[in-house]
Amino acid sequence: MLSYRYSSWDGTQDILQLHHEELMEELSDYLLAQGDLQSALRMLMQRGMRDHPLMGLQELQRRLRAKRQQTLDRYNLGSVVEELQKELEEVLRTEREGIQERLTEARERVRQSQENASPSGEREQQQDDQSTGPDEALGGQDGLDPAAAQRLAEFVERLAQQKLQFLEGLPKELGGALTELASYEFMSPEAKRLYDELMEKLRQQVAQSLFQQLSQGLQSMGPEQTQRLQEMLRDLNQLLEQKLKGADTTQDFQRFKEKWAPQMGGNPPESLEELLEGLQQQMGQMQSLMESLSGQQRSQLQDMLASLMEDMSLREELADLEDALSRLFPQERGQRYPFRGEEGVDLQEAMRLMEDLKHLEELEKSLRSAQYGEGIDQIDSEEVRKLLGEEEAQSLETLKELAKALEEAGYIRRDGERLELTPRGMRKIGQKALRDIFERLKQDRMGRHPADRKGVGIERLDELKRYEFGDPFFLDLERTVMNAVERGGPGVPVALRPADFEVYRTEQQTQSSTVLMLDLSWSMARRGSFYAAKKVILALHNLIRTQFPRDSVYIVGFSTYARELKPDQLPYITWDQAEPYTNMQQGLMISQRLLAKHKSGTKQIIMISDGEPTAHIERGQIFLGYPPSPRTITETLREVKRCTREGIVINVFMLDRSYYLKEFVDQLTKINRGRAFYTSPEKLGQYVMVDYLAGKRRRIA
Repeated sequence: MLSYRYSSWDGTQDILQLHHEELMEELSDYLLAQGDLQSALRMLMQRGMRDHPLMGLQELQRRLRAKRQQTLDRYNLGSVVEELQKELEEVLRTEREGIQERLTEARERVRQSQENASPSGEREQQQDDQSTGPDEALGGQDGLDPAAAQRLAEFVERLAQQKLQFLEGLPKELGGALTELASYEFMSPEAKRLYDELMEKLRQQVAQSLFQQLSQGLQSMGPEQTQRLQEMLRDLNQLLEQKLKGADTTQDFQRFKEKWAPQMGGNPPESLEELLEGLQQQMGQMQSLMESLSGQQRSQLQDMLASLMEDMSLREELADLEDALSRLFPQERGQRYPFRGEEGVDLQEAMRLMEDLKHLEELEKSLRSAQYGEGIDQIDSEEVRKLLGEEEAQSLETLKELAKALEEAGYIRRDGERLELTPRGMRKIGQKALRDIFERLKQDRMGRHPADRKGVGIERLDELKRYEFGDPFFLDLERTVMNAVERGGPGVPVALRPADFEVYRTEQQTQSSTVLMLDLSWSMARRGSFYAAKKVILALHNLIRTQFPRDSVYIVGFSTYARELKPDQLPYITWDQAEPYTNMQQGLMISQRLLAKHKSGTKQIIMISDGEPTAHIERGQIFLGYPPSPRTITETLREVKRCTREGIVINVFMLDRSYYLKEFVDQLTKINRGRAFYTSPEKLGQYVMVDYLAGKRRRIA
């Protein structure tokens, strides 16, 4: 029974819990498919691990793209202009209401003065009205005579009419309206306050968006702070002018940083290059923001920024800075992002979104390069943690340490710049291939098939039988005693007779020498058979080496030419891409030479292929032909006859069923008396393993 213990998350737990054995088993499949350790590691990094939370580079890229799309689907970038337009409309609405309040107040005073008028009072108020303005009159004591109150009301009405006409004539564009309002005298104190707050907010957002590294110490953007920013930009432009001329600006930058340290915050740039890179990024973000807006919205935002720069006396300095940055970073351009969401953002938030999207793109580009083995160590895990989350950051850190972890576990080692499998790693791959095949077997579930006894000899089975003279005495004591009790009844002592004895059946294991012949021709890969065949060869080789250590096993690969393959080459072998022909004859010749070393025991060849022979060697020359020539078929079958005379059994596992192939295989089995199996790549392992194990055992008792 499994038990689980749960605890609260404190951020220190290892959510991956990756073991070296799991990692090596996952690598095994990629290595068998790729035939190259570097490629297999790269594939493992690309795809991650199945049935495990370790994400590969492809999954990290997918999540980055999903995060990017989620951002685009969430926000409405046009709201930058729309919200400012709404705030401006609130200022104008408040001003219009204020004007109406002044008109109403003036008219009310006329009415009151007419009700309270007296002749003397009218003359005195008439004299006072000569030097009283509308604000003073409306804010003073009651007591205007009707004529003065009327004149004052008329003055207020004329002024209100002028103000309303001005407001009606304001440009529709946001920037133009803000520029016109800069010299406007508000009649409503509340409208004046709203306008001043709007302008202060815009100045602050623009300063933080475009000059973040130069305005960190500025808490507001009043006239004094704006003046300091202007002087700072002027000094910076002088620095850039010297840099563009090729002068060494190291000392000049240090003096610049000392002079403007309060404005550059607690983490100032270390060099002029770092400062310029940050400024260029911010300019690029603003350009991306502009590109992502509609034409009308872009025009409105550009006019507004131009108006603000003019208002802040920064326009000329900003133009010089943009010109210098474009000359220093000629390739940097903004990018258009198709926002389609509904959530509103202000200018500063929009610039932050541009920054995040830029980082997402740069990170995705780095991950794409890392897929091909370039620069994974340079990818910032903290950036991944910030943009995606903890699980993704841990996956990246684990991917960076894959090779190191396998090296520390003893599965791989370094030979200079090259990685290679250790003997332990090769055994692990063979065990994985063997287990995968056994797990497919149905009845009896041979499964992992561990063996306590190894080598030739008598093997005890799980079946029981009555003892007969000459049987190996593997006694089942429990059944023997129970037989005596059932015969004689309960009681002690128990009397045993020869007929009561039951023993385990046994089988004789034969010693054999085996050549595993693997087709390496291009058709094996084209038909999708090579991976399964290679896995079977590797598993069978591991089975023989571990379960039957006194047996001999060799490996021969054949395509246009045949050659012996050493066991340490087995994980790395792949099909011969430039060799489309199948030279079984030469493979059988090499197999005979290898088996001739053994004078006793069973000699056999297990051949896995998907086609008939299309190449042979004759008088030292190679002959090629497709479709197979009769001469090639004849020479190959002649080699089969030689194998038969030497007592070599040939068992053929064919991964195709074409007419010519079946005809050739029928002739081969008729000559050799071996067996032929027509199967698929998925079932190849079951056929080979069952046939081999059946040939290793013979029931003797």
